[in-house]
Amino acid sequence: MNGFRSRLVSLTRKEFRQLLRDRSNLAIGILLPMVLILIFGYGMSLDVKNAPVAVVMEDASPTAHEAIAGLQLSPTIAPVLLGSMHDAEELMRERKVDGIVRVPADFSRALAAGNARVQLIVHGSDAGRASIIKAYVSGALAQAGVRQADRSGDAAGAAAAGSVAVEQRMWFNAANTSTWYLVPGLIVLIMTLVGAFLTALVMAREWERGTLEALFVTPVRPVEILLAKIIPYFAVGMLGLTLCLLSARYLFAVPMYGSLLVVVFSSMLYLIVAVSLGLVISSVTRNQFLASQVALIATFMPSMMLSGFLFDLRNVPTAVRVVGHLLPATYFMDLIKTLFLAGDVWPLIWRNCAILLAYAVGLLLVARAVTRKSLD
Repeated sequence: MNGFRSRLVSLTRKEFRQLLRDRSNLAIGILLPMVLILIFGYGMSLDVKNAPVAVVMEDASPTAHEAIAGLQLSPTIAPVLLGSMHDAEELMRERKVDGIVRVPADFSRALAAGNARVQLIVHGSDAGRASIIKAYVSGALAQAGVRQADRSGDAAGAAAAGSVAVEQRMWFNAANTSTWYLVPGLIVLIMTLVGAFLTALVMAREWERGTLEALFVTPVRPVEILLAKIIPYFAVGMLGLTLCLLSARYLFAVPMYGSLLVVVFSSMLYLIVAVSLGLVISSVTRNQFLASQVALIATFMPSMMLSGFLFDLRNVPTAVRVVGHLLPATYFMDLIKTLFLAGDVWPLIWRNCAILLAYAVGLLLVARAVTRKSLD
């Protein structure tokens, strides 16, 4: 019994010393739970708050303005008053508003006659968010006639004179299904997994085995080694993209309203970003386990949680929103969903592609700098 206790204490002391000596294991043991807690505790939010909705007032009467008063006092809706449907549709295409409420010119007269109609158009790329906005806007508008009947004291005519019919349409997701919203986002996650996570893991294995050091004693240059490593994983990533596009089209029947060439080009840009990031991680860590954990925390998990894949970044705290907009996956997520569900919105395409190009060039330069032709 005494021998068992002595051996157990000795082994436990040795394991503690080894843990303290290996700072990478200590960092993962402390930082990983903290990152998970912060992401799940503060980063996730499925509530809809301050959703921008364009309100086109073709009827400028006090009655019409009173009808939308319920929207202006809501923490859920942030109305944006506009003068024309053209301006509202442009904002919708650029995803600057989540919906359009159109009050027609004859609204006041129709409300008095008991057959008023208001048009509601909702951005349907996020089916859950769209349903919440539809329900709230419809409920708020339906109360306009009820308030008018209450003021007139005509309880019997409240049901007739107080009815406001809301004509609804769903933009960019006619099927009103979350599949159309999730499948394009899965392309981002898969390409991140293949490009960054897999590259970092496999490259770190070569660092551990000494394969790259063996290459460094040959006349080849580091830039040639990097290119030779990028090309195979780039090909694997493009194969994954092809499978994703085929699955989206033939398995899930997700439409693609944008140009296929733009989808492929933007995907190539993001794949270069992901592979370059994997090379940087593997060159800095040079350890399979550490590289896998760093790649998981720095690439895959943020791409899933903070890029707009699960929820709208406008609903999260400012600090989390800033972190999300530092991720290249956020811009590719916005771009790929727009190309699938809205079409070729060129201002958004040029902006996000330029940002991805800047990330690609910057990360390639960093990968070249950290991959030195020397032995540590």
